Amino acid sequence: MQTTCLCRKSLFVAVFVVGLLLTSSQVISADREALTPIGSSVKPFELTDYQGRKWSSSQFKQSKAIAVIFLGTQCPLAKLYADRISKLEKEYNNVTFLAVSPNIQDSLEMMAAFARKHKLNMPFLKDPDQSLAQSVGATRTPEVCLLNPEGKLVYRGRIDDQYGIGYTREAPRQSDLKIAIDSLLGNKEIQQAEVPAAGCLIGRKKDIKPEGEITYCNQISRILQKRCVECHREGEIGPMDLSNFDEATAWSDMMLEVVNDNRMPPWHASPEHGKFANDRSLTKEERALIEQWVANGTPRGDESQLPEPMTFVDGWQLPQAPDFIVPVSDKPVQVKARGTMGYQYFQQTLSFDEDKWISAMEVKPGNRAVLHHVLVFDRPKGSDNNIEGLRSFFAGYVPGARVKPFPKGMAKRLPAGSELVFQVHYTPIGTPQEDLSHLGLVFVKDPSTLTHEIQTASVFEPRFRIPPNKADHPVEAISERPLPACDLLSMSPHMHVRGKSFRYTALFPNGQKQVLLDVPKYDFNWQTDYQLQEHLALPAGTKIFGEAVFDNSEQNLNNPNPNESVTFGEQTWEEMMIGYFHVAVPLDPETGKAKVSVLPETGKRRRPSAKEIFQSLDRDKNGKLTTDEIPARFRALTGPLDEDKDGQISIEEFKLPNF
Repeated sequence: MQTTCLCRKSLFVAVFVVGLLLTSSQVISADREALTPIGSSVKPFELTDYQGRKWSSSQFKQSKAIAVIFLGTQCPLAKLYADRISKLEKEYNNVTFLAVSPNIQDSLEMMAAFARKHKLNMPFLKDPDQSLAQSVGATRTPEVCLLNPEGKLVYRGRIDDQYGIGYTREAPRQSDLKIAIDSLLGNKEIQQAEVPAAGCLIGRKKDIKPEGEITYCNQISRILQKRCVECHREGEIGPMDLSNFDEATAWSDMMLEVVNDNRMPPWHASPEHGKFANDRSLTKEERALIEQWVANGTPRGDESQLPEPMTFVDGWQLPQAPDFIVPVSDKPVQVKARGTMGYQYFQQTLSFDEDKWISAMEVKPGNRAVLHHVLVFDRPKGSDNNIEGLRSFFAGYVPGARVKPFPKGMAKRLPAGSELVFQVHYTPIGTPQEDLSHLGLVFVKDPSTLTHEIQTASVFEPRFRIPPNKADHPVEAISERPLPACDLLSMSPHMHVRGKSFRYTALFPNGQKQVLLDVPKYDFNWQTDYQLQEHLALPAGTKIFGEAVFDNSEQNLNNPNPNESVTFGEQTWEEMMIGYFHVAVPLDPETGKAKVSVLPETGKRRRPSAKEIFQSLDRDKNGKLTTDEIPARFRALTGPLDEDKDGQISIEEFKLPNF
């Protein structure tokens, strides 16, 4: 199965990795012990840039300030802030901006590529012995150390607060570096001279021991292959390559930190309900081995003990090169620099004159930086069937999606004469971009070997209103009709940034219940497809019940605005409640197709009753609807429905046409 998601208006590379990089307050406190105090004089320095030119602090004596910005070429937050610091450099022509890489793993070639890609015009210097980082007390990337004309450290910390401990905002609320520069230039005291930075630990030089009881070769490489390398390898979405010793040891401190903080590997299902084939969580033994390896000096060990390298299909996560590749659009899509882009729809007509059975498929992004999600739908050629992503989809992509082939004997069917419709969501990142993504399909060579057709269904509830400042707002949904006899394969819950928890429960026809999946701490950054270790046989008549809880309070740091009511919508500041699930339906031996669909037929779906709509809007459950409980687009109905003119609408007055 593939992880699926519908939308987000943010920067997607950050969405994937911000959980990996954001620091905990305990770690920050440890970093800050015995650092260079604010107000200290910084030793004169001379460093060389990636082009071989030497730069000395003495060259900048005429500057009103020097902003030393520590960057790592593989750090996702550094990549996101590169454009922002370039704009600051243009804004302050009397301030010298210097980019510095202190990481041992950053080569001059990597620095050159970083500067070229991000159009970094300021000097980009290498701090090979980390003497400058040590002198100013820098511990992470990106982190800024601001010096006054006398060479004294007057500010150290983050650029702004868009990314922090456990949250990712649409835009910064406080621009700390800008405030510090303005205060310094205005001869004012910098009120917050030190603000901890969120980001990657600087890759420090180490005395690496050659041997030890626990080594990279005999233990750690196997753990990394099992838990990490699928994402953390060349060309994949992980921000560093953990498939080799040099990179693994350079990132070992960061690795240990995120493991100890339970941020990596990302896994959010409660162990109390269900066992999952794609469970990424480390065992206690694996955690202990990593901790001991780092504590012992990250010894390499005997290379003859290394496991066989993992092999991958070049450019794809698929188990083999795809049999058929479909471009999402006929030409590259131009993504504007700023603002919001609505969903884009592209249609591709296929030429298959017979059903195709799909054993594996992948939507391969062309530009991960701006591509948020793709949902793919199939429909008869020339059809005007509505595209309903709430109920089902054929294939999907979201950053972090991990592609697995379907179970043996099971496949998705692409009917003859189909056309594909691609729903694509882009997010501008500050500079014009373009994208051309592709869908790759692997066909079943012998359909006679199949026993089941895989179908995607969902529980969903679009009729809800989350009150302002409500920390625990429940929304429930149940499958539209009883399921046929089928096997449950996996579940993919979907909410937005106010999502707090999600639970699936099977309601069996005999009255019994079984919790299938419990996600007690939902994380919008990691929308996992939870794949059951053993398929669960669901008897005919089973219904799926979904329970979601939303946090619209100030305590939810991802919350765009806790003072607003929130309803269903496509954008991140709105919300969704969808619980996708994937089932395998037995094939009819005579037709070779599934005996029944898990989805209601088009035009035969039950419409909600007026009472159900009323109850979903009546958030205080007092039997009356006030103006603020009615969605803005329907408030024009308030007057005509309010027969007694008391400013409220009762259930008796709530009479809607066609219901």
